[in-house]
Amino acid sequence: MHCPFCQHEDTRVIDSRLAEDGATVRRRRECPGCGERFNTFETAEIKLPAIVKSDGRREAFDENKLRIGVERSLQKRPVSSDAVDEVVRNILRNLRQVNEREIPSRRIGEWVMDELRRIDSVAYVRFASVYRRFTDVQAFREEIEKLERELPVLEGLQLPLLGEGAPVQRKKS
Repeated sequence: MHCPFCQHEDTRVIDSRLAEDGATVRRRRECPGCGERFNTFETAEIKLPAIVKSDGRREAFDENKLRIGVERSLQKRPVSSDAVDEVVRNILRNLRQVNEREIPSRRIGEWVMDELRRIDSVAYVRFASVYRRFTDVQAFREEIEKLERELPVLEGLQLPLLGEGAPVQRKKS
């Protein structure tokens, strides 16, 4: 590997270890020419299936587009960036396990909704409203009612807005 500082033709590896995600190797390198040290990261390159859009167009999977869509749904919600990373990792894992050359974008959208439903119901409804192109309030109502029917399954995954039996304080007029 060429040195990014002096462009020397070779560098040597002084340390290698697994990165946090376990799927990447972090290598610490040193240049014999200028003595500078730097990190490189090595990951396996896996060909992901092409995405077939609803209009029939095909395009390469774009992890950044996925992350932006998930983050937009979770905007101003109390969800950590680690949870966003986990959602993206889970969807990438699903894509790798499909073993198909092409996959409909609809299936990826369903995976995203499953993940969002699991971590934040408001983000789920936001994403579903855009993804399923809700046209009126009734569509929102139906999706929220469906979510409420599933609530016993989801209960305990999200903190209540007010604690059980917490008194509601009102301003005096």
